[in-house]
Amino acid sequence: MATPKSDPQTPARAPLALVVVAALAVAVPAAVLGGAVAAPVPGLPDPGALVRWGVVLVRVVHDLAAALTVGLLVLAAFIVPESHSTSRRLTATRWAAVSATVWAVAGLVGLVFSFADLAGVRVSDPGFGEELQTFVFSIDVLRAAAISIGLVLVVATGAALARTRAAMVALALLSLLAVLPLALAGHAAGSTDHDTAVNSLGAHLVGAVLWVGGLLGLVVLRPLLGRALPVSVRRYSTLAGWCFATVAVSGALNAWLRVGSLSGLASTYGALVIGKTVALVLLGLAGWQQRRRVVGRLGADPAASGLFARLALGELVVMGAAFGLATALSRSAPPVPQAAEGNVSPALSLTGYPAPPMPVAPDAWLTVWRVEWLWLSLALVAVGLYLAGVVRLRRRGDRWPLGRTVLWVSGWLVFLYCTQGAPMVYGMVLFSAHMTYHMVVSMAVPILLVLGAPVTLALRALPARPDKTLGPRELLLGLVHSRYLGVLGNPVVAAAIFFGSLVLFYFTPLFELSLRTHTGHVLMTVHFLLAGYLFAWVLVGVDPGPRRWPPSMRLLVLFATISFHAFFGVALTTGSTLLAPDFFHQLHLLGGEQLLADQRNGGAIAWAVGELPTLILALLVAAAWVRSDTAEATRRDRQADRDDDAELKAYNARLAAASAAHSRSARPGTTAPAPEPAAEPDPAAPTQGD
Repeated sequence: MATPKSDPQTPARAPLALVVVAALAVAVPAAVLGGAVAAPVPGLPDPGALVRWGVVLVRVVHDLAAALTVGLLVLAAFIVPESHSTSRRLTATRWAAVSATVWAVAGLVGLVFSFADLAGVRVSDPGFGEELQTFVFSIDVLRAAAISIGLVLVVATGAALARTRAAMVALALLSLLAVLPLALAGHAAGSTDHDTAVNSLGAHLVGAVLWVGGLLGLVVLRPLLGRALPVSVRRYSTLAGWCFATVAVSGALNAWLRVGSLSGLASTYGALVIGKTVALVLLGLAGWQQRRRVVGRLGADPAASGLFARLALGELVVMGAAFGLATALSRSAPPVPQAAEGNVSPALSLTGYPAPPMPVAPDAWLTVWRVEWLWLSLALVAVGLYLAGVVRLRRRGDRWPLGRTVLWVSGWLVFLYCTQGAPMVYGMVLFSAHMTYHMVVSMAVPILLVLGAPVTLALRALPARPDKTLGPRELLLGLVHSRYLGVLGNPVVAAAIFFGSLVLFYFTPLFELSLRTHTGHVLMTVHFLLAGYLFAWVLVGVDPGPRRWPPSMRLLVLFATISFHAFFGVALTTGSTLLAPDFFHQLHLLGGEQLLADQRNGGAIAWAVGELPTLILALLVAAAWVRSDTAEATRRDRQADRDDDAELKAYNARLAAASAAHSRSARPGTTAPAPEPAAEPDPAAPTQGD
């Protein structure tokens, strides 16, 4: 691919070949060691050597192409500085289009091979294509792969056409989204601890492609970066640190689910895990060397550029080997069975967890817990970043209200109780507990978080970028002042989203989908947390954003929304139709009448739990109203002090003049002045017809 004439240099291709060779050189023997390519025992269907080897080799190319695509787009969107020409960003984006095409083709070939492997048929068998079309969307693993391929095709097309930074940002985010469905494949799809397996694998994949792809993209683009190399490496180094922590923690959690105990490390699967651990340690040491010896010297010492290239190439070789080990691991049988053995209860079959103790004891609301690593990690990161921002402000002498910090931390503690405690555990099998979970997450938690003013803190604590690139602060500023948020920030729109999504969710198949699938449950929680946050923010938020409506209008929107919310609770309380009946009947925890009674209790909870947050919101809006009136009165007093109360004097003078005119007209014996007689026309004046 040729670059623009303004820059005669071209990206480096050798690192790509080096990484692919390293990955294949490790993947092939690891797959043989793990039995991933061995022929099945006689009597079992054999898809053939082409499929057995093809799944492994194509997966290596697929994963490396995914990493390069994500890395190049992230570099173009967030890391590489602007130049007088846009050749750097455009070259990165066009190369991403090529790698995304390879990603999509490898994904499609891998999907065909995966179906042949699952079905135990050869791709050359008659009727293979027809069977593939019939069952591709019926099998979870293949459906997830097909969704990922569709997203990648959009990324490839967009990267071939994109020219603006905004388009590159959208493509970078979409490429990361295309990685997530892959977490539903492999061992995670059949794990007994399905939710934790999917969450940890999803985080592991995102961290890995950002880490590996970012470094690979930097090395490929190095001939083009020139003076932009030091700042690009420094920014990538910060990202790499986060990725290393994500990969390490999620990898350890995922490996423990597969290995089960230290004795499991003695298995072939355990040996591959040890190999990945060694690679991770080596990469951590190499990254530390980069930060210690290279990052600070790149701008001043020309020799540091060569040192960076040598260390980066060494890292990429290890990363390629780690990708090869990961491919072999995904095709190897772990020591811990990934499917429940023996008699499986209906609750375990439907939700992935055994049923909690029934009936619900009063103390269960405090004693029943289950760790959900996704929400725990989210809360810890949110609190940690907030506190880091507060510390940064105080170190430079700025103050931050303690009350806001307390509110932010309290909001996440309440969120953790809902997502780790009884509301979540019982909410997976009881409608009333589910409604408790929903109401607290969408109504109580957002108020606390909004009052913490996280956007204001971030804008004060995050450094600005002077080179027109999009750092965290620039992204946040662009979001809060965007037209998109201007529309969503309209109180009527926010209220419609808050209430409309509530009705749409419960009275459509979306509710049952959230009960049966982990992905549906995660999306439900994210949506209602964000919808509640938006609604609370337009009413009582203090962070910058679209122009606020007057408090009186906000109160009107609040009362109208809560009135509709009350109707929703009444509809559930008095309803005679069970929501998600197939799911709750299959659980066999409550009878038909008990299920309907529990649903009616959930309606009462929806009605009652909404009252306290509504009262708090109303009081906060009323307090804002009082503060607004007080501020306006103070402003008028200061204006009067400056101009000797000119406005009041002018107003009194107008009143006095009006009163005097009225007195003269009402005095007895006086009449209004007669109008002057009209002037006689001049005979010499021309008329209209002249």
